[in-house]
Amino acid sequence: MIQEHHARRLHWDLRLERDGVYVSWAVPKGLPTDRVRNHLAVHVEDHPLAYGSFEGTIPAGEYGAGEVTIWDSGTYEATKWTEREVKFHLHGRRVDARFVLFRTRGDDWMLHREDPPPEGWEPVPELVRPMLAVAGELPDEHRHDWRFEFKWDGVRTIAYVEGGSVRLTSRRDLDRTAAYPELRTLGAVLGSRQVVLDGEVIALDENGRPSFEALQPRMLVEDSARARRLAAARPVTYMVFDLLHLDGSSTTGHPYLARRRLLEELLPAGEHWAVPPSHRGPGVHLLEAARAEGLEGIVAKRADSPYRPGQRSRDWVKVKVHRTQTVVVGGFSAPRGTRRGFGALLVGVQGDRGLAYAGKVGTGFGDQAITDLLERLRPLRRRTPPFCSAVPAGEASGATWVEPELVGEVRFSGWTRSGRLRQPAWLGLRDDVRPAEVAREA
Repeated sequence: MIQEHHARRLHWDLRLERDGVYVSWAVPKGLPTDRVRNHLAVHVEDHPLAYGSFEGTIPAGEYGAGEVTIWDSGTYEATKWTEREVKFHLHGRRVDARFVLFRTRGDDWMLHREDPPPEGWEPVPELVRPMLAVAGELPDEHRHDWRFEFKWDGVRTIAYVEGGSVRLTSRRDLDRTAAYPELRTLGAVLGSRQVVLDGEVIALDENGRPSFEALQPRMLVEDSARARRLAAARPVTYMVFDLLHLDGSSTTGHPYLARRRLLEELLPAGEHWAVPPSHRGPGVHLLEAARAEGLEGIVAKRADSPYRPGQRSRDWVKVKVHRTQTVVVGGFSAPRGTRRGFGALLVGVQGDRGLAYAGKVGTGFGDQAITDLLERLRPLRRRTPPFCSAVPAGEASGATWVEPELVGEVRFSGWTRSGRLRQPAWLGLRDDVRPAEVAREA
């Protein structure tokens, strides 16, 4: 008998009948699915055989309080049983394989799978880079079947769920698990499912709208204790819009509509995540709804398109209500008047010959943003401009140049003929985009 136990920490109780009782181990990550990784198994007290059929809720305040369900049941054959090692073959409804339990210290044992995984089974990948959309106008809905989603003003995040644990990575392959502790409960909800999800982490402003600025205090946090405090005060929401791996199989080759159906069946809405709707169209109606709600825009996705990890594809088109541009910071000017710290950031975008100068950003900064930016910029100082194109003398005079490592987001009204941003306003730093990926958008 194997019971899935949603106690204070999710685990699976492996119970083997022997001498009239269930000899039991608590396995935090469940049964291993391959021969490479062993799982911890903690030996616990024997249980009566009557407990093997129990499903239900253990009341709060009692030992093991939480939900219990039967995950698998059947028979087993033991080929060895000693105080330090148990070899057995499980014949369950879900699992039919040979395992070894071996004692390491005290009540701590390790559970090893002896059989290979089923044919065609694939482990949860260590890293999947997100598929990216191109910027453009609404696609022709007469030529292809398109679906439309709102564009969320947040940061792309891939979630890897296995054995009740959650790991998060950014577009820059950075581990962001510690930054969003409220998303760990996603593992408890999915239980033993092996899943890779794609979505966007967002924060809401005082009006309940997604705000990149509101997300800033969360996305740059690296200290776990501070992240937990911020999660209690300013929680984020994970908007999950794609499914890339499910229970031993990659789903990236499936059409978009098939992936969406699997995702909607798999993941119920939670306190800190949601599967936002996908709309048939017309796209212009959803774009108008985005404008009315003050959202960033929409993303059009071809219904028959596969998921292309790490690629920017015209199968996905982002159509913006408000024009935004990712930029690379290459320097800053001296402060003027009452402002302290710096006057403006000198920014660029990648062009054919390298980082091209795109102008000055002098608005959108609060005092704390200026302080945080200076802390990050001072160690990056260099002698010469990092831009491949010339900076006008008036804007270069007195500037401090920095290595082009920091990436930010600006809102702007358009481009000049000389390739400068019109009326740019700073929105915040991004840690999910590499400087080399920052290209000019339409």
